[in-house]
Amino acid sequence: MTRLLARDLTVSLGGSPVVGPLSLRLEPGEVVGLLGPNGAGKSTTFKILCGLLKPTAGEAQVVGHDLRRATSAAKSRLGYMAQKFSLYGLLSVQQNLEFSAGVYGLEGNTRRERIAEMIATFDLGGWLSATPDGLPLGHKQRLALACSLMHRPPVLFLDEPTSGVDPITRREFWTHINGLARKGVTIMVTTHFMDEAEYCDRVAMLSRAQLIALDTPDALKRMAVSPERPDPTMEDAFIHLVESADRELEAAT
Repeated sequence: MTRLLARDLTVSLGGSPVVGPLSLRLEPGEVVGLLGPNGAGKSTTFKILCGLLKPTAGEAQVVGHDLRRATSAAKSRLGYMAQKFSLYGLLSVQQNLEFSAGVYGLEGNTRRERIAEMIATFDLGGWLSATPDGLPLGHKQRLALACSLMHRPPVLFLDEPTSGVDPITRREFWTHINGLARKGVTIMVTTHFMDEAEYCDRVAMLSRAQLIALDTPDALKRMAVSPERPDPTMEDAFIHLVESADRELEAAT
């Protein structure tokens, strides 16, 4: 079953589109990167697809649940890791895990087993009594991911999850992402690191509230091939596609 489906999603403010119309389809085990310049609509798109913001028009479904009509059922199938890591600074690592389990309605043996699984998976055993502010950034990142995965969601949203961490921690985090994808979790991730876009199965590019491209990294790079640039990088493709979209928009107005 298609994990995430959006048809002509639009959010307007004062009659002007902030995002959209946006249409996309994400399948099980697919990792899709969301790229765009500042102000392109990435955060708004995330909020729509997570059910945090209602679209002005269009529809979105999560594992068959309509985000507008069955919001609770749809949200229960989602995991979300915010850029600022939604952790509670006054609670310990153990208490943050317990709180997340409670939020998702986990009880009894299931609750205990799931917390133990997250501790083991993300190697948090030595930090259970620490507060999030006392963790190295990489471990804080692991804790945030553990909390977002507590209920085993089939769809996971990651908002710039590697911002501010060192290259080794970034690679480690992508190892976790790829492992989740191999288990069938569908993942949408925003990033401003062009090399991370290469790790994605497909990349969606936004510019001026519009989806301007959605394809594999290699296909997007081929769009930027020129005599002067026979072997373009992902950054070259990004610049080329945004500039091309801008020229088309200016020509149409």
